[in-house]
Amino acid sequence: MELSEGRDAETPQVTGVRPVKSAERAIALLEYLSAADTPRSLRDITSDLGFPRASAYALLMTLVHSGWVDPDVTGSRYRLGIRALRVGASYVEHDDVVRRAQRVMDEISQEWGETVHLARLDAHEIVYLATCISRHSLAVVSRPGRRLPCWATGLGKALLAERPWEETEALMPETVPARTPHTITDRARMRAELERVRERGYAIDEQESTVGLRCFAVALDFGGGGPPKEALSFSVPIVRLDPERERDIVRALLKARDRIVR
Repeated sequence: MELSEGRDAETPQVTGVRPVKSAERAIALLEYLSAADTPRSLRDITSDLGFPRASAYALLMTLVHSGWVDPDVTGSRYRLGIRALRVGASYVEHDDVVRRAQRVMDEISQEWGETVHLARLDAHEIVYLATCISRHSLAVVSRPGRRLPCWATGLGKALLAERPWEETEALMPETVPARTPHTITDRARMRAELERVRERGYAIDEQESTVGLRCFAVALDFGGGGPPKEALSFSVPIVRLDPERERDIVRALLKARDRIVR
């Protein structure tokens, strides 16, 4: 990720208002830290984002003092602060789709004992909004806020199948990275897969995101005029699946979709 000094000169005006460089940099830094697996140093930040060192340090100190960024115990590396957690939690708490879906998710997760996810499409990624965790000890859970590439998940494929192929193709990078040996990275295969999703009415993640896990997903169409942005899924370890249980889970998923969008 790089944000050069001359970037704002090329940034188009939005609704007649010129973007504010300091605000753009603050957003870029927060998003950078949110995607980092470990705390990042000032050198990491200046190198990866292309910020001048003095500007990056001043921005970091401002965000530290306001609680948006925290230094680690050494004081030389930085991560998101607790203020970011509060804002993220508030987003989910006040989201209308989460409110509509939560009770149904709780009920079907309790009935089937499996993990249920609600996610939203954001550019080329799906973002997990809510999760009901499996009661079994063997379970894979994606916490709210986690992002995954849309082409490698059942949730993402359920949503991509609701869109023209040209839109899907534009979201995929030139070389599609594989998360597992089962990830579909070929465009022709992905197009055929999305056709199958449309035909059967739900998507299947066949260990494409996590080895050993099969996910069944449906788009949630609230009839807003455009293609749906949210999807619901069951995530089940393949060791707990047989053909009959798969059919029952898919039926439960379709019924849950109808209850949520009704």
